[in-house]
Amino acid sequence: MPDLSIVVVSYEMARELPRTLRSLSPAYQGIDAARYEVIVVDNGSRRPPAPDEFATLGIDLSIANVGGTSPSPVGAINHGIARARADLVGVWIDGARLASPGLLRACLGAARLHPRAVVATLNYQLGPELQRISTAKGYDQKSEDGLLQAIGWPADGYRLFDIATSEMPGGPQGPLLESNALFMARAMWDELGGYDPAFDEPGGGMVNPDTLIRALALPGSQLVRVVGEGTFHQFHGGLTTSTQRGAMDVVKAGAMTYYRRRGRPLSAVRQVGWIFDSRRGTALSGSATERIEQGVERAVGDQVVDDEMVGDARNRSQ
Repeated sequence: MPDLSIVVVSYEMARELPRTLRSLSPAYQGIDAARYEVIVVDNGSRRPPAPDEFATLGIDLSIANVGGTSPSPVGAINHGIARARADLVGVWIDGARLASPGLLRACLGAARLHPRAVVATLNYQLGPELQRISTAKGYDQKSEDGLLQAIGWPADGYRLFDIATSEMPGGPQGPLLESNALFMARAMWDELGGYDPAFDEPGGGMVNPDTLIRALALPGSQLVRVVGEGTFHQFHGGLTTSTQRGAMDVVKAGAMTYYRRRGRPLSAVRQVGWIFDSRRGTALSGSATERIEQGVERAVGDQVVDDEMVGDARNRSQ
């Protein structure tokens, strides 16, 4: 039985998904393949991905095709959660997002800090600016391929930070609208009811922020933000990353729909929660800092990453 299940949603990502899965491979992540599984749920691509395309990655991988019955990823996500075998489940709502090399290790550690942890990773976009801005200046898939080649990816996955832009202008402790790799105990996903099927619009609208908000409203939940790791969006013509005008239109429509469904305006999470940096082995949160730090070693066990282990992970990712 794996310790971790990762649900990755894919739609027309023939270019992006292979890189994403490589970034989730045991060699890149530095984790034994037996410890986790990856469940790719394709939402109706014209040419769905096949497991044999990724056999050399050494991942415990399964691929399901839900047939594209809805333009929303919600059904695909919930299908993947239902198939998950581990007690800890992470949802990758956008299969075009690369992981940094220690992300899975960090999330396993962060989840051990609290019995009802809501583990949120931070979002980045490849390129010199947010993609809705950079595309107007000529940024495209060819430009992105050049950036990845220039840093020698995947030999040193942490260099993704050198060619990416954060989606959080307020920094790691600033307002958090969403996390594109969100981890919780399987029991909490069941308690939440997964992603809400009411969000049936293309791309799911504001379902990802809604899921984070609802998760943090569960009794006894504890937000844990993971820093030093992240997910990195590859440009693929997404609804909120293609053009500035298009992104604004999508967000505006999504916010209005959210208001009609929830009866309140959409607002980013301002709760800082706990800040977990597995590469330093620290967990910080104001007056609770000492108590959390005392539990870090127990929580992450042999998963604490020091500089030497980071170097090892870089070598393994080649």
